[in-house]
Amino acid sequence: MRPIEESVILITGATDGIGERIARDLAERGGGILLHGRQPKKGRAVLKEIKDATGNENIEYYNADFSSLGEVRKLAKQVQADHDRLHILINNAGIGFGAPGSERELSKDGYELRFQVNYLSCFLLTMQLLGLLRRSAPARIVNVASAGQHALDFDNIMLENNYAGQRAYRQSKLAQIMFTFDLAGMLKNSEITVNALHPATYMDTKLVRNSGVAPISTVREGAEAVEYLAFSQELEGVTGKYFNGKKQAHAHEQAYDEDVRQRLWDLSEELTGIETGE
Repeated sequence: MRPIEESVILITGATDGIGERIARDLAERGGGILLHGRQPKKGRAVLKEIKDATGNENIEYYNADFSSLGEVRKLAKQVQADHDRLHILINNAGIGFGAPGSERELSKDGYELRFQVNYLSCFLLTMQLLGLLRRSAPARIVNVASAGQHALDFDNIMLENNYAGQRAYRQSKLAQIMFTFDLAGMLKNSEITVNALHPATYMDTKLVRNSGVAPISTVREGAEAVEYLAFSQELEGVTGKYFNGKKQAHAHEQAYDEDVRQRLWDLSEELTGIETGE
């Protein structure tokens, strides 16, 4: 794996919580950091803070609201226009359960909000950046998922019936893990590895606090697990795995059903309007 100081690293959801901590840590170690956020004013402030704190000027900010697939496409195009290499993609952007009792929300594209922000936009961005990652190999993709996983019901994938914020979040995270497994298979003859992880349980982040849950883990703990998947020499060549922290673990049983994964892949292509050839 390429040293951090020689790497270009895109971190989505990098203006708060674990994403910001990862960006700060890797900037301190000399990485070329591409920060993503959805609020320009906040993004510029975080960019300045990290530059000032680390002395690393090789940091850029990109704005995109993941509730809009159009903005995700624009983000991918901007990154490709600005950079001829991308070595690490950390798909961290996401939203939690929502406040207790919160109602179902839709994305700008009309899809269930958590399914789109946590999964569909991750799928789309990753597929749009695959060419750049291939040209930069060896490269790694790290998908920040969760131990909280719920089986997908394709007859109610947008949760129009019996909506619950926890279920919406958990099915989106299982979808992300399924995507990890299939993408790893698709890239098996390349030098790109793809892994997913549950970084830590109920970290002290805004996402967790807004869900009405008391934090029990630190942001540092979660960030260290993500950074381990992104740069550890011990994981050279390891792909298509799910981790709990720094240890390989077993995901929800549905993640290992190839027919279900194919159905999700086909649906993802349909909803995002892309053709991957899979």
